[in-house]
Amino acid sequence: MSTSRFTFEQTNSPAAQPPCVDSPNLARRSLLKVGAGVAAGVAVSGLLGGQALAANAKPAVGLQLYTLRDMMAKSVSETLNLVAGVGFSEVEFAGYFGHQASDIKTMLHKAGLTAPSVHVPLDDLRHKLSQVISDAKTIGHHYIVLPWLPAEQRGSHINDYKKLAAEMTGFAKEIKAAGLQMAYHNHDFELQPVTGGLPYDVLLGDTDPDLVKMELDLYWTVKAGFDPIKLFEQHPGRFAMWHVKDMAKDGSITDVGTGTIDFKSIFAKAALAGVKHKFVEHDDSHNRIQTIRQGYQATRALLG
Repeated sequence: MSTSRFTFEQTNSPAAQPPCVDSPNLARRSLLKVGAGVAAGVAVSGLLGGQALAANAKPAVGLQLYTLRDMMAKSVSETLNLVAGVGFSEVEFAGYFGHQASDIKTMLHKAGLTAPSVHVPLDDLRHKLSQVISDAKTIGHHYIVLPWLPAEQRGSHINDYKKLAAEMTGFAKEIKAAGLQMAYHNHDFELQPVTGGLPYDVLLGDTDPDLVKMELDLYWTVKAGFDPIKLFEQHPGRFAMWHVKDMAKDGSITDVGTGTIDFKSIFAKAALAGVKHKFVEHDDSHNRIQTIRQGYQATRALLG
């Protein structure tokens, strides 16, 4: 049975942010580490043996900022500085925490980061698409990603997903006309049959590959019992982004490189997948700093 990833915050509504899973003391300790801003980032960079300084010369490693949502809610700018200090060169947003797009752009520039992608909930795509596109262009996003469907938006029949695929096509045409790209991020529920078929088959088959790319969450795909490599073989070039997160022996999410997923084999098929960006993520880490350090180092090693 799938556990819900999160109740997605509205684009500029920090009050809707999901509760922090860290204990209060751990959250305070984490924020003390973030609070030093650039200095903290430089310190972490030093601990990693200067890897951050060389990051620009190597394939980019990204971070999905949902991983640090409690820190983002306190200080977006200081969190971005921390992320850059660890060595990441790209980030993917999941909400702007009350900031205007122009402010986010400035923060990214100061941190030396780019943000090729943003997660946007279905309601915002339905009701605020023009603003979503405008913000994306200001910040420098290329991908606008539908990341999650709460239970009430999923339906229980394959026809519900056919309707969603048609609706996504409408969004994607407007997004493409603006010079951007729509994508869809999976969990495990799309890979579980409903009446009439498999939702993910419809989301892939009933949308134009040029209009709707896929952001494949490697953990949720494996969790659902699917082999990512077989998906790449069946739909080559469709998977423009990955979420890189690992699975512990008990099936829970764990830090990248400490679990059971065979990332080496998956990364060897990157060209077949068509992947452009790889974002480390951990939905509910209890040690955010260690998680992002481990995720960066493990992914960097996989990229060579």
